[in-house]
Amino acid sequence: MSMINSVVILGAGNLATHLAIALHDAGVNIRQVYSRSVQSASVLANKVNSTPLTEVKNLAGNADLYIFALSDKALQLVLDQMSIPITSVVHTAGSIPMDVFDNYAECYGVFYPLQTFTKNRKLDFSDIPICIESNHIGLQMDLMDLAKRISNSIHLINSEQRKQLHLSAVFTCNFANHMYSIGQSLLAEKDVDFDLLKPLIKETAAKVQDHDPMEAQTGPAIRFDKEIMACHENELKGLPDFQKLYRFVSESIFKMHNEMNSERMKNK
Repeated sequence: MSMINSVVILGAGNLATHLAIALHDAGVNIRQVYSRSVQSASVLANKVNSTPLTEVKNLAGNADLYIFALSDKALQLVLDQMSIPITSVVHTAGSIPMDVFDNYAECYGVFYPLQTFTKNRKLDFSDIPICIESNHIGLQMDLMDLAKRISNSIHLINSEQRKQLHLSAVFTCNFANHMYSIGQSLLAEKDVDFDLLKPLIKETAAKVQDHDPMEAQTGPAIRFDKEIMACHENELKGLPDFQKLYRFVSESIFKMHNEMNSERMKNK
């Protein structure tokens, strides 16, 4: 059992909400929930039987762990307001190195759940990978034990690996979702329901669960079908940004697969 049984959550956004609820449901005492917004702090605190807080100076000084689930900019701003000595602290960010805590805490680390979070969308936290890093072996073990209480997927990942993981997540999640938005807007122009694309989106996501993404690639770009691609680009002539994106991504797909096939021929 983890030695971490009481935590303070700094943040009340999407990730903080899901993490606080998961920890609370696992029996962890959420001592306080901090947010600059009274409403945000109160809403989350009510969900996890905690005390809302809007002043950093009023943080409890005897929690087992302080979890900074804040935006990258807000994290440093809040750290600079800290007045109590912190023993153990982590952040949940993908691209911030753990040594941001160097001058603020003795034991520190990262507790990074790799998922896209929306407050009112229910998730099974047990499926979410949690990436852990720490400057102290004792805290690392405690963080791993704590993570096992809410997830079945625990990984020791250093700062450089986590930075690359976060970058990859931006491509596979944020950029992919932007493509959905573009598809939706294109359909709306012709009064076509976006729901027609949802089975395709579902199968595309399902396919990479058991197929290499490179092997699963289909469409006109992989074979560089100039006639179809020119037709598509013509449809986008009134949308130069989308047209440029279509051309760039199509060329990237063709280039990657051309290089892969060339490498295969070399190895034969």
